[in-house]
Amino acid sequence: MSDYRISTKCVQGGYVPGNGEPRQIPIIQSTTFKYATSEEMGKLFDLEASGYFYTRLQNPTNDHVAAKICDMEGGTAAMLTSSGQAANFYAIFNIANCGDHVVASSTIYGGTYNLFHVTMRKMGIDFTFVEPDCSDEELEAAFQPNTKAVFGETIANPALTVLDIERFARAAHAHGVPLIMDNTFATPINCRPIEWGCDIVTHSTTKYMDGHGAGVGGCIVDSGKFDWLAHADKFPGLTTPDDSYHGITYAEKFGQGGAFITKCTAQLMRDFGSIQSPQNAFLLNLGLESLHVRMPRHCENALAVAKYLKAHPKISFVTYPGLEGDKYYELAQKYMPDGTCGVVSFGFKGGRTAAEIFMKHLRLAAIETHVADARTCVLHPASATHRQMNDAELAAAGITPDLVRFSCGVEDAADLIADVEQALNQI
Repeated sequence: MSDYRISTKCVQGGYVPGNGEPRQIPIIQSTTFKYATSEEMGKLFDLEASGYFYTRLQNPTNDHVAAKICDMEGGTAAMLTSSGQAANFYAIFNIANCGDHVVASSTIYGGTYNLFHVTMRKMGIDFTFVEPDCSDEELEAAFQPNTKAVFGETIANPALTVLDIERFARAAHAHGVPLIMDNTFATPINCRPIEWGCDIVTHSTTKYMDGHGAGVGGCIVDSGKFDWLAHADKFPGLTTPDDSYHGITYAEKFGQGGAFITKCTAQLMRDFGSIQSPQNAFLLNLGLESLHVRMPRHCENALAVAKYLKAHPKISFVTYPGLEGDKYYELAQKYMPDGTCGVVSFGFKGGRTAAEIFMKHLRLAAIETHVADARTCVLHPASATHRQMNDAELAAAGITPDLVRFSCGVEDAADLIADVEQALNQI
């Protein structure tokens, strides 16, 4: 499908049925797969043949959907995971081990920040967090001899900062490491980071890709552009024999375009088992089929709400990269000229108390630990997703105590604005 436009890939990518086969991607709801001989199955375990033997590693339904996302992002290989958190963990842990170091943007999603700052540090992997607007000198200073990757978000959740992909890619490549980017908010409809120098793309497919709050999931896409063998000393897991798979060297056997995902599947999915269920993959595909239709509406609604809030006397600030005059407007125009996302972040002149009153009186927008849904939802990050952060960490993440994250669905914009207006009137 590589020659088709992305709208067509959304609908028909990843799966081409043969004569008499299901038109829709079939749900292969089976844990195991039958073989006639042990020798045949043994080849699968040795990675000498392609096929399926246990859904904890791979499943046909999942692979069809992963192939669609891979095609949409312009990658060479992809895999589904049980959640976006699992995708980000696998993407880092696939190349960084105990004693290694990663550079990450400070404004990343609170759950990812905690994964890196707390949990993965317990595993011996250190992280240096840099502001997305840091100077070139500050970015350079963050690298260490044991740095193995740079991580950022296309559009940060919920700070809505836009990462300068090309600048961070240049810095990463100058140090011989890949740039890994979470593209959840922009989706490949509005931004394809690989085209700007990113090497690995991750997604929480739970958000816009699913779009209906039906199934939790994640995805990792490899660009196939990073030359692991050229930096063999940094990535021994990919460039030296794996004793757990009879001495296979992934970068040599599966090449630049397949090594990363094969290792991630054969090692990490085998050992950690963070699989996406075939049923969830099927639901995800249904969401993908309309992603190119929904994203413009999300962005249209968000821009309308952002413009309304910007002119309201009770609002202290509005952050939306698609709004002219926003700090990240120019970067957004460069990387996402057709739209950014459906999320607007804003604060209140009355502080945290005003934010709580506002949220309490919303009728159409629901308070949820969710975002990027067909239905409008709202959250107070300091009380929820970023609750584990102290004031200094909140500030570094671009979050104030009064910040509200408003995720515009695909309803009528006039109804969303009316709901916001009546809630603001209660303050």
